[in-house]
Parts: sequence; structure tokens; C-alpha cells
Amino acid sequence: MGHDQNHSFWGYRRPDGKVGIRNHVLILATITCATQAAHQITQLISGTVSFIHQHGCAQVGVDYDQTFRTYVGMGLNPNVYGVVVLGLGCETHQARSVAGEIAKSGKPVEVVSIQDHGGTLSAIAEGAKVAAKMVQDASAQTRELCHFSDLIIGTECGGSDACSGISANPAVGVVSDLIVSAGGTAILAETTELIGAEHLLANRAADDRVAKRVYEVIEAMEQRAILMGVDIRTGNPSPGNIEGGLSSLEEKSLGASTKSGTSPLTEIIDYAEVPSKKGLVWMDTPGHDIEQLTGMVAGGAQLVLFTSGRGTPTGSPIAPVIKISTNTPMFERMSENMDLNAGTIIDGKETVVEVGKRIFSEIGNVCSGKLTKSEILKQHDFGIWRIGPTF
Repeated sequence: MGHDQNHSFWGYRRPDGKVGIRNHVLILATITCATQAAHQITQLISGTVSFIHQHGCAQVGVDYDQTFRTYVGMGLNPNVYGVVVLGLGCETHQARSVAGEIAKSGKPVEVVSIQDHGGTLSAIAEGAKVAAKMVQDASAQTRELCHFSDLIIGTECGGSDACSGISANPAVGVVSDLIVSAGGTAILAETTELIGAEHLLANRAADDRVAKRVYEVIEAMEQRAILMGVDIRTGNPSPGNIEGGLSSLEEKSLGASTKSGTSPLTEIIDYAEVPSKKGLVWMDTPGHDIEQLTGMVAGGAQLVLFTSGRGTPTGSPIAPVIKISTNTPMFERMSENMDLNAGTIIDGKETVVEVGKRIFSEIGNVCSGKLTKSEILKQHDFGIWRIGPTF
């Protein structure tokens, strides 16, 4: 079907009205010591996904809240049909509390506790039984015609090079504008990689309040670095970035910000928060690829566009990640990880707009079921941005 003509795809309508492009059953461990049991359940039961993490206990204050919001957001993501919440029993992030929030969406949610069920093996058996039934129910759901206005697309760049700001990132900016004009939402993230480009985004703010918040969010991120004894604005990016031809964080930021296209900036949201408005939204995340990916998916992004100049295997347990290379040599070298090549812009074979339209068309295919390389390779990465110490 001509996805880029009619802005439609085949998706799964959820009880809360949201639309999924995948139909996973999530085994959600709310505590690090339950993650191995969750992983065992996913090994046993086809159609389930889980992720390993080190969170869920000894966290307090805003750090506790953010981790809780991330867990709930992963369960609420429209790509998830139902959730088995797996806890230990004595942790601070209680499985029942997380399950209660997810259940408000009308999705099937079950709770399994390792302590209540008599240990790891019993909890795995119970979780597997519950998950098996849930997977069968999920498999009976059929895709229906949905519109791009139901989409939240995450955008990010990782392993950037000198080509990022002139090929793949501006092409993603074209896609961002197309998604917004279709009535959908595009998330811009990576606050650290917008330092030096904040004035450009403030100029596009929908109102003065959003413009003021742009500078506040940038200032807060810089202050965190200064507390660690580092001035990141004048500092250098990663060794791979430098080898790829980027001289400073500011140069990287000017290229990274082109992913946002030209649409007005409607709001700035916290990490793992669900956008309250349509259009272009900025989520305050770190530059760490896995942490920002997790934040956007927990914020409801069903799909992520990820540009790279150096190449990366990164993926998500529940959201397809379309990998876009900024240069042709890397695309050819890492073809097992990269989905699309924007290096054709550098080669003079395609324009930025042509590549943008090609990515937009691929979004329709992936939304309707085409698997990305990171999904096929089971690259189930997950990491939460820690904003406080553990106790």
C-alpha cells in the first residue's frame, strides 16, 4: 500500500484508544533481582519480551518517581498487549503499584511475586502459565487500518560523525515535519546534544513559556556536568565522534538539532513522560543512547528513528528502531545492523527531501509489521537515566 500517500498503516487498537505497531506481552521485572526470572520466562514463552536492568530498590525522591514512571510507561506503550509484572516482594518499587497504574489502560495485567510464590522456580512457572494464556489472547487480535496521527516517533542520533548534520539528521527532520503535518507527534531528545543549539529551538517555541523552558532545561543539564567538575559545552564529544570528524559538542549539537525539522516546538516534557500535545515535543534526556531510547519508548513512542555515522546495534525490547546510516561506507560495512542509507546525500545521488520521503515510506512498512534489523537480532536494550544516588 502507498503509505506515504494516505498516511495509514495496519496497527493494533488498544482498549484506551491508542495504537500499537507490535503486539508484545511484556514480562516486567520491577526489581533487578527479578530480571533473571523474567528473562527465563521469555525464554520459555514465545511472544513475550523482557529486559535486564539494575533498578527498583534503594531509590528515593525524584529518582524513585522517574524509575516508577519508566516502568509504568513501558507497560503502557501501545506496542504492548498485556503485562506480567514480576516482583520480588520487599523492594521499594512494588509490583502491585506498577501493575495498578498499567491496569488503568484496560490492558490485561497480572502480578507474580517471587517471595509470595515460594521462590524463583515457582515464580517462573506461575509467570510462564499466565504469560502463555496472555500470548494466545494477543495472537487472536487482528491489525486494523490506523492513521499516522496515532503515532509518536522518537528520534535520536548515536555514534555521530561529520556527515550526521548534513545527511541523516536533516532527512529525519523532513520525516519529523511529515509526521507532525499528518497529525502525529515527533520527539526530540538528547538535551546534552542540544547544548549550543538552544537558541534555534527557543526561536521555534510555540509560546514564551516553552521558550523560557528551553534555556532552563539546557542550564540544568550543564549544571549537572559542572557539579561533576566538567564543562561539557566546550568539551569534546566521544572518541568515536572525534574520529568521525566532530570537533566540539556545539558542532555536534547544531547537527543533532536538525532532526527536529522546522515545526514549532509545542512542549518540553520530563524523561519517560507521555506528551500531552501533538506536534514536535522535546523530552529532557541525557545523550546516552540506551537511556534516551528507553525514555522515549516509556513516553509512548511506538517507533524510533536512529541515525549513526559510526554504526550501532542499539534496539528496544518493545519498539522497532530504524537505523539510518549517515555515510555509505559504514552502511556497507555494517549492513547487518543498519536499515537505511542516507549516505546517498553525501554521494550526491539523492536530496535530503528524497531520503526523508524514503524513510517516511519505510515507517509505514515497519508500522504494518516489517521487522527492523535490531528486532531480528533481539537487541533488547534498556537503561534508565539515574538522577539520584542509591541508598
